[in-house]
Amino acid sequence: MTSYAQHYRSTLKLGVPLCIGQIGVILVGFADTLMVGHYGTNDLASVSFVNNLFNLVIIGLLGFSYGITPIIGALFARQKYDEAGAAFRNALIANALFGILLTVVMGCAYFFIDRFGQPDELLPIIRPYYLVILASIVFVALFNAMRQFADSLLRPSVGMWILISGNAVNIVFNYLLIYGKCGMPELGALGAGISTLGSRVLMTVVFAVVLLRGQAYAPMRKAFLHTHESVGEMLSITRTSMPISLQMAMETGTFTFGGVMMGWLGTVELASYQVILTISTLGFMFYYSIGAAVAIRVSNYVGRGNQAEVRRSTWAGYHILLAMVVAVSFLLYFAKEPLVGIFTDDSIVAASAMALILPLIIYQCGDATQICFANALRGTGQSMSMMWIAFVSYILVGIPSGWLLGFPLGLRDVGIFYAFSIALFVGGALFLWQFLRATRKHQCH
Repeated sequence: MTSYAQHYRSTLKLGVPLCIGQIGVILVGFADTLMVGHYGTNDLASVSFVNNLFNLVIIGLLGFSYGITPIIGALFARQKYDEAGAAFRNALIANALFGILLTVVMGCAYFFIDRFGQPDELLPIIRPYYLVILASIVFVALFNAMRQFADSLLRPSVGMWILISGNAVNIVFNYLLIYGKCGMPELGALGAGISTLGSRVLMTVVFAVVLLRGQAYAPMRKAFLHTHESVGEMLSITRTSMPISLQMAMETGTFTFGGVMMGWLGTVELASYQVILTISTLGFMFYYSIGAAVAIRVSNYVGRGNQAEVRRSTWAGYHILLAMVVAVSFLLYFAKEPLVGIFTDDSIVAASAMALILPLIIYQCGDATQICFANALRGTGQSMSMMWIAFVSYILVGIPSGWLLGFPLGLRDVGIFYAFSIALFVGGALFLWQFLRATRKHQCH
């Protein structure tokens, strides 16, 4: 039986490149919020509103791509390379079609943007930014599918370097287009959107070139290029992927609707919400990187038929996540003032954001718990149970709690944020319960 020390090393070896790649994502979010925040409060509030809506789509696309992991990971572990290449072709098409579907849905939502109850002065900024982000959705879907394929082959450093490079380009063009530097037009929030679109297109093209030319993918390439599309396999992938997508979208939906409710309170609350959500990615992206490593390792153990290590590798991942929770919580508590000050020089927005730091710290443990055990279940292919747990935790508990605490009980923005803690702890407890139930006969001590 593999020791915990060995599991820690293996999980970190896989998870650290994923973490480094996510640092690039965090830096772009930080740079967007920092640059737009210092450009103007209205621009910051507008970006917050649109990003909250599209985060629901982005996370849904990411969740859909996660359905690739148990399929490709198990085939790769059994050295069935032709089947893995064929499965990836169908998965890539399925992800592209899902991206097109969500683009159409969000395109229709654009025509009702004035009915979301946001301040009227934000609408002229919201509309063009919304359309530019809308144009990037299909590229996000394709990139996610390619990244999950590479990660499932235990090659996470590929996605890491492409993310870092693409995000560096994003940050540079953010600066040029938001403020109008080096002869570029001064576009404010729209400049940030154009930069995001450009970087997403670039990263997708580069990843495609790597997969088509890289020697490491040669065993799967012939089957990928020459296999005919299979509607049956695409439907099978969709049946695995859609519950994961819905599970993650429902979690994100709690935060999206929280952002809408913040807009009901006013521009200041919406701007401060964007600041705190950006800071919260410090924990979330690190946790999700380790969670993704857990899912990949679990899928490999399932592929080998080594059920005894499924639970043990998951607990090792959870130990790492708890250590991260402690580190992130200390950072949030002791560095809250400089962290908030980075993103806004508006004293009213800063004070509003500072009030949300404590509920942000409280939900870290619940967030890490639900990420770990949801990803472990994903690695075993138990996606339907994940969807129902998410529905209970985030839709039935999270959203009503946010409205109840924020409005009838009068806690306003702080109450809405405390509702996130309630939803995440309920989700974490239910995912843990389902994981223990699913692996009960393989107890490890």
